[in-house]
Amino acid sequence: MAIEVKVPPLGESIVEATVGRWLKNEGDAVKAGETVVELETDKVNLEVAADQAGVLERILRPQGETVAIGDVLATIAAGEAGATAPEPAPAPTASATPPPTDGRTAEEVRVTPVARRVAEDKGVDLSSVQPTGLSGRATKEDVLRATQPAAPAAAPAPAPAPTPTPARVAPAAAPTPAAQAAAPGTQARPEERVRMTRRRQTIAQRLVEAQQTAAMLTTFNELDMTAVMDIRKKRRESFEKRNGVRLGFMSFFVKATIGALKAFPNLNAEIDGTDIILKRYYDIGVAVGAEGGLVVPVVRDADRLTFAQIEKTIEELAVKARNNTLSIQDLQGGTFTITNGGVFGSLLSTPILNPPQVGILGLHKIEERPIARDGQVVIRPMMYVALTYDHRIVDGREAVQFLVKVKELIEDPETLLLEG
Repeated sequence: MAIEVKVPPLGESIVEATVGRWLKNEGDAVKAGETVVELETDKVNLEVAADQAGVLERILRPQGETVAIGDVLATIAAGEAGATAPEPAPAPTASATPPPTDGRTAEEVRVTPVARRVAEDKGVDLSSVQPTGLSGRATKEDVLRATQPAAPAAAPAPAPAPTPTPARVAPAAAPTPAAQAAAPGTQARPEERVRMTRRRQTIAQRLVEAQQTAAMLTTFNELDMTAVMDIRKKRRESFEKRNGVRLGFMSFFVKATIGALKAFPNLNAEIDGTDIILKRYYDIGVAVGAEGGLVVPVVRDADRLTFAQIEKTIEELAVKARNNTLSIQDLQGGTFTITNGGVFGSLLSTPILNPPQVGILGLHKIEERPIARDGQVVIRPMMYVALTYDHRIVDGREAVQFLVKVKELIEDPETLLLEG
């Protein structure tokens, strides 16, 4: 009896996914608990494993298809590798246009995702395509072959034209369209069509929604990073030896942000209809660049954590983001976000809100710049910071004072202990 591989529960508020990579081919042996396919969701990628050992009999949902919870992805049959491997499809005939399939409709023709998109672009009826791929699946080449017209019968050779006399020479004819198309510089330029991952689609949708639903405004300030850099230089070795993690800049900014949020609670809130929900806890999202796009894992109850605990949590989340192993729980919630474009060299930017949050702090590259101190021009390591906020519930005065508070705490980091 065939064993069905189904789409598992995907997490809170996620009802569908996109089929990603198939790690096994039809006819491959699989072990119980072995991953056979990856699913892409709005937030994370999920691995789907075989419940029992056997042979992957048939893949029902190819890469790129959208599936819902409970959909059957594939079937597994008991047996050894190759026992149920499908017979290879017959080689294509020499005909320029392949004959129609054996009575199947377009919906019944098995086709690769790329071939399906090519068929849609070129208006090809899949029922007229002769599949030649593995497991009887139509490929991109099969679809393109179906678009080629049958070769016309050879026309009889024209009789040789008489040699014109000098007085009767006709003017040169204009070049034909075919000749024009073959002229140098008119060849088609190479392009590549790449499907967005589900995560990238969601990022795009949420960014547009943020622009359309919030009254976003950004205010700026600059910080002198001398004091923080001095502390890191003085304490870095002992801190890492004692805690097993490096002392970075992010723990200072998380602590400073929490101090500013306590002073200006409207930035740690969200809008629900005509109500403002003020959060009395501090779950700080830290934006991390991953291969599939930006993700924002959350440091829970950051106000209760030490510098070392914050650094360890951020490091663990960053590793999970790079390995694509973040869970839904790692990404849910968050009351305020910090994003650091400085690690990529950004000098200044205007970050976009992460709804339903109403504030996001953008950090940037540290650069030595000349500034005035006590009537003297000195060189200091400076950083521009940006606060984007939802002007519907945060006034400009609050936003400016919030950044000033962050500036005070970073430039005098000893006060971070007093601010809790």
